[in-house]
Amino acid sequence: MKYTVRENNANDGDEQLFFSLEPLIRGIGMSLIELNVFHMKARGGKSGGAQVRVVVYKEGVTGVEDCTKAHRSILPRLELAFPGQDIYLEVSSPGIDRLIKDGSEFVHYIGKGINCYRTDISDWTAGILLAADDKMIKLMGESGEIALPYEIIAKARLKKIEEG
Repeated sequence: MKYTVRENNANDGDEQLFFSLEPLIRGIGMSLIELNVFHMKARGGKSGGAQVRVVVYKEGVTGVEDCTKAHRSILPRLELAFPGQDIYLEVSSPGIDRLIKDGSEFVHYIGKGINCYRTDISDWTAGILLAADDKMIKLMGESGEIALPYEIIAKARLKKIEEG
């Protein structure tokens, strides 16, 4: 997996939808982390439908009430984006061991534990995420601060930090 920062691509319908929903989610105090759209084929004279899955994040804990609030905010926009189609919308939180799928996600998890599999050493590096930009992340690991360019990160996960 290559980590890059998400860009607003005018030619990609799903990316356009992501960037049109993002301000709605930000307006209710959350971040839109991921959006997936699956188009269903039409059957029996009915128009097709769309299954939309989104992941939202709120600093602290993203609860059921937050997901419900996001669902209510997003659904009217989806009805406009897919007129006359049945829409199935699933909203969830990232979870404590989320596989980070895009470089633009890192910025949302500053202060959280991250576990990265590095291609330069063929091993995992864990730490607290200190910073993220469009080229790299910085972790505070056991041996100090570590800068990891996206090119050497093969896989990254949120990691629950053990207290003790």
